[in-house]
Amino acid sequence: MTIDLLWSVLHLTALLGALGLVALTGRAVARWLRLPLVIGEILVGLCAGPALLALLGGPGFDRLLPDHLAVPLARVGEAGLVLFLVGVVHGLRHGPAGPANRALGRVSAGVFLLPLLTGLLFAGWVLWLGPPDLAGTAPLPALLVMLPVAMSVTAVPVLACVIDERGPGLGRAAPLALMSAILLDTVAWLLLAVALGLAAGGLWGVAGAFAALGVGLLLAHGGRRALARPRITAVAARRPTAAAVLLGGLALLAATGAHGAGLTAVLGAFLAGVMVPHDPDGPWTRAVAVVARVGRVLLPVFFVGTGITLFTESAGSLPWSATLLCTALAIVGKVGGGYLGALWAGEDRRTALRVGVLVNTRGLTEIVVLQVGWAAGILTPGLFLAMLVMALVTTVLTGPLLSLIDHHAASREPLVRTGGVP
Repeated sequence: MTIDLLWSVLHLTALLGALGLVALTGRAVARWLRLPLVIGEILVGLCAGPALLALLGGPGFDRLLPDHLAVPLARVGEAGLVLFLVGVVHGLRHGPAGPANRALGRVSAGVFLLPLLTGLLFAGWVLWLGPPDLAGTAPLPALLVMLPVAMSVTAVPVLACVIDERGPGLGRAAPLALMSAILLDTVAWLLLAVALGLAAGGLWGVAGAFAALGVGLLLAHGGRRALARPRITAVAARRPTAAAVLLGGLALLAATGAHGAGLTAVLGAFLAGVMVPHDPDGPWTRAVAVVARVGRVLLPVFFVGTGITLFTESAGSLPWSATLLCTALAIVGKVGGGYLGALWAGEDRRTALRVGVLVNTRGLTEIVVLQVGWAAGILTPGLFLAMLVMALVTTVLTGPLLSLIDHHAASREPLVRTGGVP
């Protein structure tokens, strides 16, 4: 190993260690603000790169992160995202038992259809009433699919954390919100493939995207059958580290294949998560947990890299009109859709309002969808930044809004018990 190569390895290792400190700082900020930990990591991670760039200036920042290390660092961040999403997708497939199909269907309809409508309204404003350079040069059909999809997703991992922290006080709102989010995020990934196909080649691009996805699903099905064989399962149980390494390698291979097929590497993580056999206490589920933890450790690298590239390209400009409009529409779509869907399912108003607030949690899933759209050239940096702020604001509002509902309910209970009038 030459001196230059050794120095590069040490430099990259030091950068990864520094990003670990960034993650710890973000978690400390989140605890102080009583937010989900991942939101603190996202906020600090996205701001760390631009802050260093402003503090050190261009030459100093180039010495800290030279070009020959920027690409490997970006690959590490993308790998971390893929590995983490394997665990998320596996959790989506094998979520907890939920409410009856009829109630779930009605809630899901409200949670999905109204956000799609608000997404189309926002797309119309972007195309015909917004700043001239906000829409960019992406094909119109791709943008008309991408924006409603971005408005409709819910961050299932963050939502699960919020439900776990709140405990049984949420009542029926918790399973209704979580199961509807699981169903709709699965649909959102398929619509995301449609948007990517439209951006790549119109209807032929969509056909090619679904053909590639179909081949991937067939391979995932075959892989699941192979991994579920008793002999292979027994080997995985005896060698858990090797099982986790194998699963992580397959996930990265699937991500590379999806990217090579013109789709996003994120869909490779989706396929790898689908491939893992359903065995809650089995060795492959434990391997998924290990893979997801490794990805979780590397996620700050992804956030910092996204922040550096985004703020460099957009020159730190925030389109305020687009930000305020998409945030307002996003809240109306998710909170209103969840509320109306839960009322249609026969729930009381308090439960319905809790469902709407819970599904308004966007967090990491929204950021991943936005990053995919931006990388594919569908979203401009200005649109990405506006919708990124929307994702953070709607997620941060979840806790305070739930507390407000609980406070209002508690203030009315004595009046109800005593027969008083407010």
